[in-house]
Amino acid sequence: MSDVAIISCTSYEDAEVQKAVERGIALLGGAEKFVRPSEKILLKLNWLSGDPPEKCVTTHPAVFRAVATVFQRAGAQLSYGDSPGFQSSEVAAKKTGAAEVAEQLGIPLGDFRTGQEVHFSEGRQNKRFMISNAVLESDGVISLPKMKTHAFQRVTGAVKNQFGCIPGALKGEFHVKIPSARDFAKMLIDLNTFVHPRLYVMDGITAMEGNGPRGGDPRQMNVLLFSTDPIALDATMCRLMNLDPALVLTNLAGAEQGAGTYRAEEINLLGDPLENFIAKDFVVNREPEAAETKRAQPSFIKAALTPRPYIIAEKCVRCGICVNMCPVTPKVVNWHDGNKQNPPSYQYDRCIRCYCCQEVCPESAIQVKVPFLRKILDRK
Repeated sequence: MSDVAIISCTSYEDAEVQKAVERGIALLGGAEKFVRPSEKILLKLNWLSGDPPEKCVTTHPAVFRAVATVFQRAGAQLSYGDSPGFQSSEVAAKKTGAAEVAEQLGIPLGDFRTGQEVHFSEGRQNKRFMISNAVLESDGVISLPKMKTHAFQRVTGAVKNQFGCIPGALKGEFHVKIPSARDFAKMLIDLNTFVHPRLYVMDGITAMEGNGPRGGDPRQMNVLLFSTDPIALDATMCRLMNLDPALVLTNLAGAEQGAGTYRAEEINLLGDPLENFIAKDFVVNREPEAAETKRAQPSFIKAALTPRPYIIAEKCVRCGICVNMCPVTPKVVNWHDGNKQNPPSYQYDRCIRCYCCQEVCPESAIQVKVPFLRKILDRK
Protein backbone atom coordinates (compact mmCIF):
# COMPACT_ATOMS: atom_id res chain seq x y z
CA MET A 1 0.00 0.00 0.00
CA SER A 2 1.12 3.54 -0.77
CA ASP A 3 0.13 6.40 1.50
CA VAL A 4 -1.14 9.70 0.08
CA ALA A 5 -2.07 12.54 2.43
CA ILE A 6 -4.80 14.91 1.21
CA ILE A 7 -4.80 18.18 3.11
CA SER A 8 -7.25 21.05 2.75
CA CYS A 9 -5.70 24.48 2.20
CA THR A 10 -7.90 27.25 0.88
CA SER A 11 -5.39 30.07 0.36
CA TYR A 12 -1.71 30.92 0.02
CA GLU A 13 -1.65 32.79 3.33
CA ASP A 14 1.62 31.77 4.96
CA ALA A 15 0.07 30.67 8.26
CA GLU A 16 -2.55 28.45 6.63
CA VAL A 17 -0.06 26.87 4.22
CA GLN A 18 2.43 26.25 7.05
CA LYS A 19 -0.19 24.50 9.15
CA ALA A 20 -1.33 22.36 6.19
CA VAL A 21 2.23 21.37 5.23
CA GLU A 22 3.10 20.43 8.80
CA ARG A 23 -0.05 18.32 9.05
CA GLY A 24 0.63 16.50 5.76
CA ILE A 25 4.24 15.69 6.57
CA ALA A 26 3.26 14.56 10.09
CA LEU A 27 0.73 12.10 8.65
CA LEU A 28 3.54 10.48 6.63
CA GLY A 29 5.83 10.11 9.64
CA GLY A 30 7.24 13.58 10.27
CA ALA A 31 10.23 15.49 8.90
CA GLU A 32 12.71 13.24 10.71
CA LYS A 33 11.58 10.33 8.54
CA PHE A 34 12.86 12.10 5.43
CA VAL A 35 15.97 13.99 6.50
CA ARG A 36 18.77 13.79 9.05
CA PRO A 37 20.53 16.78 10.62
CA SER A 38 23.18 18.38 8.36
CA GLU A 39 22.08 16.45 5.25
CA LYS A 40 22.16 18.42 2.01
CA ILE A 41 18.59 18.41 0.69
CA LEU A 42 17.49 19.93 -2.63
CA LEU A 43 13.97 21.32 -2.81
CA LYS A 44 13.09 20.74 -6.46
CA LEU A 45 10.48 23.33 -7.43
CA ASN A 46 8.47 23.49 -10.64
CA TRP A 47 9.52 26.37 -12.88
CA LEU A 48 8.43 25.88 -16.43
CA SER A 49 9.22 29.56 -16.88
CA GLY A 50 9.62 32.71 -14.85
CA ASP A 51 5.94 33.50 -14.33
CA PRO A 52 4.45 35.29 -11.31
CA PRO A 53 2.64 33.12 -8.73
CA GLU A 54 -0.84 34.32 -9.72
CA LYS A 55 -0.52 32.68 -13.15
CA CYS A 56 -0.41 29.23 -11.44
CA VAL A 57 2.40 28.01 -13.69
CA THR A 58 4.95 27.39 -10.94
CA THR A 59 5.21 26.11 -7.38
CA HIS A 60 3.86 28.90 -5.20
CA PRO A 61 6.47 30.58 -2.96
CA ALA A 62 4.22 30.09 0.08
CA VAL A 63 4.41 26.31 -0.39
CA PHE A 64 8.18 26.56 -0.87
CA ARG A 65 8.46 28.60 2.34
CA ALA A 66 6.38 26.16 4.38
CA VAL A 67 8.21 23.02 3.21
CA ALA A 68 11.61 24.69 3.64
CA THR A 69 10.72 25.79 7.18
CA VAL A 70 9.75 22.25 8.20
CA PHE A 71 13.01 20.74 6.99
CA GLN A 72 15.21 23.56 8.24
CA ARG A 73 13.78 22.92 11.70
CA ALA A 74 14.78 19.27 11.24
CA GLY A 75 18.36 20.38 10.68
CA ALA A 76 18.68 19.89 6.92
CA GLN A 77 20.98 22.09 4.84
CA LEU A 78 18.72 23.16 2.01
CA SER A 79 19.20 24.33 -1.55
CA TYR A 80 16.47 24.96 -4.11
CA GLY A 81 15.71 25.47 -7.77
CA ASP A 82 14.76 24.05 -11.14
CA SER A 83 15.90 24.19 -14.76
CA PRO A 84 13.24 26.19 -16.67
CA GLY A 85 12.29 25.43 -20.25
CA PHE A 86 13.83 28.76 -21.16
CA GLN A 87 15.33 31.63 -19.15
CA SER A 88 17.90 31.03 -16.43
CA SER A 89 17.22 29.62 -12.98
CA GLU A 90 18.19 32.98 -11.51
CA VAL A 91 15.58 34.84 -13.57
CA ALA A 92 12.89 32.24 -12.84
CA ALA A 93 13.65 32.31 -9.11
CA LYS A 94 13.18 36.07 -9.01
CA LYS A 95 10.03 36.22 -11.15
CA THR A 96 8.27 33.34 -9.37
CA GLY A 97 8.83 34.86 -5.94
CA ALA A 98 11.02 31.99 -4.76
CA ALA A 99 14.20 34.09 -4.58
CA GLU A 100 12.67 36.42 -2.00
CA VAL A 101 11.69 33.48 0.20
CA ALA A 102 15.11 31.87 -0.22
CA GLU A 103 16.88 35.08 0.77
CA GLN A 104 14.77 35.39 3.90
CA LEU A 105 15.48 31.78 4.90
CA GLY A 106 19.13 31.75 3.83
CA ILE A 107 18.73 29.02 1.19
CA PRO A 108 21.14 29.03 -1.78
CA LEU A 109 20.07 28.44 -5.38
CA GLY A 110 21.34 25.12 -6.72
CA ASP A 111 23.40 24.77 -9.89
CA PHE A 112 21.00 23.80 -12.66
CA ARG A 113 23.12 25.34 -15.42
CA THR A 114 25.70 22.56 -15.54
CA GLY A 115 25.61 18.83 -14.97
CA GLN A 116 27.30 15.50 -15.45
CA GLU A 117 26.43 12.43 -17.46
CA VAL A 118 25.35 9.53 -15.27
CA HIS A 119 24.80 5.90 -16.16
CA PHE A 120 21.69 4.15 -14.91
CA SER A 121 21.85 0.45 -15.71
CA GLU A 122 18.35 -0.17 -14.30
CA GLY A 123 16.75 2.12 -16.87
CA ARG A 124 14.16 0.54 -19.17
CA GLN A 125 14.05 3.32 -21.77
CA ASN A 126 17.16 5.34 -20.90
CA LYS A 127 20.37 4.14 -19.32
CA ARG A 128 22.16 7.51 -19.25
CA PHE A 129 21.16 11.04 -18.36
CA MET A 130 22.77 14.43 -18.04
CA ILE A 131 21.83 15.46 -14.50
CA SER A 132 22.17 18.93 -12.99
CA ASN A 133 24.88 19.41 -10.40
CA ALA A 134 22.23 20.70 -7.99
CA VAL A 135 20.86 17.16 -7.84
CA LEU A 136 24.18 15.34 -7.83
CA GLU A 137 25.63 17.51 -5.06
CA SER A 138 22.72 16.84 -2.70
CA ASP A 139 22.17 13.92 -0.35
CA GLY A 140 18.51 13.81 -1.24
CA VAL A 141 15.70 15.54 -3.12
CA ILE A 142 12.25 16.67 -2.03
CA SER A 143 10.03 17.39 -5.02
CA LEU A 144 7.44 20.20 -5.05
CA PRO A 145 5.36 19.80 -8.23
CA LYS A 146 2.43 21.92 -9.38
CA MET A 147 -0.97 20.44 -10.25
CA LYS A 148 -1.47 21.21 -13.97
CA THR A 149 -2.67 19.86 -17.28
CA HIS A 150 -0.19 19.06 -20.07
CA ALA A 151 -0.64 18.61 -23.83
CA PHE A 152 1.89 15.80 -24.25
CA GLN A 153 1.17 13.71 -21.13
CA ARG A 154 -2.35 14.99 -20.20
CA VAL A 155 -1.14 16.12 -16.76
CA THR A 156 2.11 17.19 -15.17
CA GLY A 157 2.68 16.32 -11.55
CA ALA A 158 5.02 14.36 -9.32
CA VAL A 159 6.70 12.28 -12.04
CA LYS A 160 7.06 15.01 -14.66
CA ASN A 161 8.63 17.44 -12.18
CA GLN A 162 11.95 15.55 -12.28
CA PHE A 163 12.37 16.40 -15.99
CA GLY A 164 13.67 19.72 -14.67
CA CYS A 165 16.68 17.89 -13.22
CA ILE A 166 18.10 17.88 -16.76
CA PRO A 167 19.95 21.13 -17.55
CA GLY A 168 18.35 23.72 -19.82
CA ALA A 169 18.12 23.08 -23.54
CA LEU A 170 19.15 19.42 -23.18
CA LYS A 171 15.52 18.63 -22.36
CA GLY A 172 14.51 19.40 -25.93
CA GLU A 173 16.83 16.70 -27.25
CA PHE A 174 14.75 14.04 -25.50
CA HIS A 175 11.68 15.03 -27.50
CA VAL A 176 13.61 14.53 -30.73
CA LYS A 177 15.14 11.22 -29.64
CA ILE A 178 11.92 9.92 -28.05
CA PRO A 179 8.92 11.26 -30.03
CA SER A 180 6.61 8.48 -28.80
CA ALA A 181 4.53 9.64 -25.82
CA ARG A 182 4.59 6.11 -24.38
CA ASP A 183 8.36 5.80 -24.61
CA PHE A 184 8.75 9.33 -23.26
CA ALA A 185 6.69 8.30 -20.23
CA LYS A 186 9.02 5.34 -19.68
CA MET A 187 12.00 7.68 -19.85
CA LEU A 188 10.39 9.93 -17.23
CA ILE A 189 9.97 6.94 -14.94
CA ASP A 190 13.63 6.00 -15.44
CA LEU A 191 14.65 9.56 -14.59
CA ASN A 192 12.38 9.67 -11.56
CA THR A 193 13.73 6.33 -10.35
CA PHE A 194 17.30 7.59 -10.66
CA VAL A 195 16.66 10.92 -8.86
CA HIS A 196 14.41 9.12 -6.35
CA PRO A 197 12.96 12.03 -4.36
CA ARG A 198 12.34 11.17 -0.74
CA LEU A 199 9.04 13.03 -0.61
CA TYR A 200 6.62 14.76 -2.99
CA VAL A 201 4.55 17.76 -1.91
CA MET A 202 2.13 18.89 -4.62
CA ASP A 203 0.81 22.43 -4.80
CA GLY A 204 -2.83 22.07 -5.76
CA ILE A 205 -4.23 25.04 -3.87
CA THR A 206 -4.77 26.75 -7.20
CA ALA A 207 -4.20 24.34 -10.07
CA MET A 208 -4.16 24.88 -13.84
CA GLU A 209 -6.77 23.42 -16.16
CA GLY A 210 -7.27 23.61 -19.91
CA ASN A 211 -4.35 24.63 -22.11
CA GLY A 212 -1.58 23.76 -19.63
CA PRO A 213 1.16 23.65 -18.58
CA ARG A 214 1.57 27.42 -19.14
CA GLY A 215 -1.38 28.75 -21.11
CA GLY A 216 -4.25 27.26 -19.12
CA ASP A 217 -6.65 28.77 -16.62
CA PRO A 218 -6.35 28.87 -12.81
CA ARG A 219 -8.66 26.46 -11.01
CA GLN A 220 -9.16 26.65 -7.27
CA MET A 221 -8.73 23.12 -5.85
CA ASN A 222 -7.88 24.00 -2.22
CA VAL A 223 -5.61 21.03 -1.64
CA LEU A 224 -2.04 19.93 -0.96
CA LEU A 225 -1.00 16.34 -1.67
CA PHE A 226 1.85 14.44 0.01
CA SER A 227 3.37 11.04 -0.75
CA THR A 228 6.57 9.06 -1.17
CA ASP A 229 5.00 7.29 -4.17
CA PRO A 230 4.89 9.58 -7.23
CA ILE A 231 2.50 7.31 -9.14
CA ALA A 232 0.02 7.14 -6.27
CA LEU A 233 0.22 10.91 -5.85
CA ASP A 234 -0.34 11.55 -9.58
CA ALA A 235 -3.20 9.03 -9.60
CA THR A 236 -4.82 10.87 -6.70
CA MET A 237 -4.36 14.14 -8.59
CA CYS A 238 -6.11 12.53 -11.57
CA ARG A 239 -9.05 11.45 -9.45
CA LEU A 240 -9.41 15.00 -8.15
CA MET A 241 -9.50 16.14 -11.79
CA ASN A 242 -12.16 13.50 -12.58
CA LEU A 243 -9.65 11.85 -14.91
CA ASP A 244 -9.12 8.10 -15.12
CA PRO A 245 -5.53 7.53 -13.89
CA ALA A 246 -5.16 4.69 -16.41
CA LEU A 247 -5.30 7.27 -19.22
CA VAL A 248 -2.04 8.83 -18.02
CA LEU A 249 0.96 7.14 -19.61
CA THR A 250 3.35 7.91 -16.76
CA ASN A 251 0.99 6.13 -14.38
CA LEU A 252 0.95 3.04 -16.59
CA ALA A 253 4.72 3.10 -17.11
CA GLY A 254 5.34 3.72 -13.43
CA ALA A 255 3.27 0.72 -12.38
CA GLU A 256 4.89 -1.48 -15.03
CA GLN A 257 8.40 -0.39 -14.03
CA GLY A 258 7.79 -0.81 -10.30
CA ALA A 259 7.89 2.90 -9.42
CA GLY A 260 4.51 2.90 -7.67
CA THR A 261 0.83 2.18 -8.08
CA TYR A 262 -2.14 4.03 -9.55
CA ARG A 263 -4.76 1.47 -8.44
CA ALA A 264 -7.21 2.87 -5.90
CA GLU A 265 -7.29 -0.34 -3.86
CA GLU A 266 -3.51 -0.09 -3.37
CA ILE A 267 -3.52 3.52 -2.17
CA ASN A 268 -4.15 4.42 1.48
CA LEU A 269 -5.62 7.92 1.67
CA LEU A 270 -4.88 9.95 4.79
CA GLY A 271 -6.09 13.33 5.98
CA ASP A 272 -9.18 14.89 4.44
CA PRO A 273 -11.74 12.99 2.30
CA LEU A 274 -10.91 12.79 -1.40
CA GLU A 275 -14.56 13.46 -2.27
CA ASN A 276 -14.29 16.98 -0.83
CA PHE A 277 -11.94 18.07 -3.62
CA ILE A 278 -13.14 16.34 -6.81
CA ALA A 279 -13.78 18.82 -9.61
CA LYS A 280 -16.07 16.91 -11.96
CA ASP A 281 -15.87 19.60 -14.65
CA PHE A 282 -12.08 20.03 -14.50
CA VAL A 283 -10.91 20.86 -18.03
CA VAL A 284 -8.45 18.11 -19.02
CA ASN A 285 -8.01 15.82 -22.01
CA ARG A 286 -10.09 12.67 -21.45
CA GLU A 287 -9.88 11.35 -25.02
CA PRO A 288 -8.73 7.70 -25.28
CA GLU A 289 -5.07 7.23 -26.11
CA ALA A 290 -4.52 6.26 -29.74
CA ALA A 291 -3.01 2.83 -30.25
CA GLU A 292 0.63 2.85 -31.31
CA THR A 293 2.17 0.54 -33.84
CA LYS A 294 5.82 -0.30 -34.28
CA ARG A 295 5.43 -0.04 -38.04
CA ALA A 296 6.11 3.40 -39.45
CA GLN A 297 2.94 5.25 -40.37
CA PRO A 298 2.67 7.16 -43.64
CA SER A 299 2.88 10.88 -42.92
CA PHE A 300 -0.66 11.53 -44.17
CA ILE A 301 -2.08 9.01 -41.67
CA LYS A 302 -0.11 10.56 -38.82
CA ALA A 303 -1.33 14.00 -39.83
CA ALA A 304 -4.93 12.79 -39.97
CA LEU A 305 -4.91 11.13 -36.52
CA THR A 306 -2.39 12.90 -34.28
CA PRO A 307 -3.33 16.07 -32.37
CA ARG A 308 -1.32 19.02 -33.59
CA PRO A 309 -0.42 22.47 -32.30
CA TYR A 310 -1.80 25.54 -34.00
CA ILE A 311 -1.33 29.27 -33.51
CA ILE A 312 -4.22 31.63 -32.78
CA ALA A 313 -3.17 34.59 -34.90
CA GLU A 314 -5.10 37.16 -32.86
CA LYS A 315 -3.19 36.21 -29.69
CA CYS A 316 0.27 35.82 -31.23
CA VAL A 317 2.69 38.69 -30.49
CA ARG A 318 5.46 37.35 -32.80
CA CYS A 319 7.91 36.96 -29.90
CA GLY A 320 9.56 33.89 -31.46
CA ILE A 321 9.79 31.84 -28.25
CA CYS A 322 8.03 28.93 -29.95
CA VAL A 323 10.56 29.05 -32.78
CA ASN A 324 13.50 29.11 -30.41
CA MET A 325 12.14 26.20 -28.37
CA CYS A 326 11.35 23.88 -31.30
CA PRO A 327 13.85 20.98 -30.88
CA VAL A 328 13.69 19.85 -34.52
CA THR A 329 16.34 20.89 -37.06
CA PRO A 330 15.45 22.68 -39.25
CA LYS A 331 12.68 24.29 -37.24
CA VAL A 332 9.17 22.92 -37.73
CA VAL A 333 7.58 26.14 -36.50
CA ASN A 334 9.18 29.20 -38.05
CA TRP A 335 8.58 32.20 -40.29
CA HIS A 336 8.73 29.96 -43.34
CA ASP A 337 7.44 32.79 -45.55
CA GLY A 338 10.17 35.13 -44.26
CA ASN A 339 7.63 37.68 -43.04
CA LYS A 340 7.91 38.24 -39.29
CA GLN A 341 4.89 40.53 -39.37
CA ASN A 342 2.82 37.33 -39.57
CA PRO A 343 2.64 34.60 -36.92
CA PRO A 344 5.04 31.67 -37.41
CA SER A 345 3.66 28.65 -39.27
CA TYR A 346 4.14 24.87 -39.05
CA GLN A 347 5.47 22.27 -41.45
CA TYR A 348 3.36 19.49 -40.00
CA ASP A 349 4.93 16.72 -42.06
CA ARG A 350 8.06 17.12 -39.90
CA CYS A 351 6.36 17.91 -36.59
CA ILE A 352 7.12 15.31 -33.88
CA ARG A 353 4.15 16.42 -31.73
CA CYS A 354 6.25 17.22 -28.66
CA TYR A 355 4.16 20.38 -28.03
CA CYS A 356 7.19 22.27 -26.66
CA CYS A 357 5.92 25.32 -28.57
CA GLN A 358 2.52 25.16 -26.87
CA GLU A 359 4.15 24.53 -23.51
CA VAL A 360 6.21 27.73 -23.48
CA CYS A 361 3.98 30.24 -25.28
CA PRO A 362 3.62 33.23 -22.91
CA GLU A 363 0.41 34.47 -24.56
CA SER A 364 -1.62 31.23 -24.62
CA ALA A 365 -1.61 31.67 -28.39
CA ILE A 366 -0.80 28.03 -29.18
CA GLN A 367 -3.33 25.29 -28.57
CA VAL A 368 -3.56 21.63 -29.49
CA LYS A 369 -6.26 20.53 -31.92
CA VAL A 370 -7.59 16.97 -32.22
CA PRO A 371 -8.15 16.14 -35.92
CA PHE A 372 -11.76 15.55 -36.97
CA LEU A 373 -11.09 11.97 -38.16
CA ARG A 374 -9.54 11.09 -34.80
CA LYS A 375 -12.63 12.39 -32.99
CA ILE A 376 -14.88 10.19 -35.14
CA LEU A 377 -12.75 7.09 -34.59
CA ASP A 378 -12.57 7.66 -30.84
CA ARG A 379 -16.37 7.66 -30.62
CA LYS A 380 -16.63 4.20 -32.14
